[in-house]
Amino acid sequence: MVTTTPILRTPGVIARELGEPLHRVQYVLRTRKGITPSARAGKLRLYDRQAVSLIREALREIDSRKGVGDE
Repeated sequence: MVTTTPILRTPGVIARELGEPLHRVQYVLRTRKGITPSARAGKLRLYDRQAVSLIREALREIDSRKGVGDE
């Protein structure tokens, strides 16, 4: 039986993967109560793939409200 360990990411790693500044990812994590850490290691918050996709969607929503990328 093969078990796989889920890949968990810190907010900094998520920001790098999405090509966004860290403060934007942190803003989404602070303001969206539905995005919760999958695990914690001390003060370190770790997020799974589903949380990353929710963060990506939230950033797109913010950009669309501001009209970013409509040129």
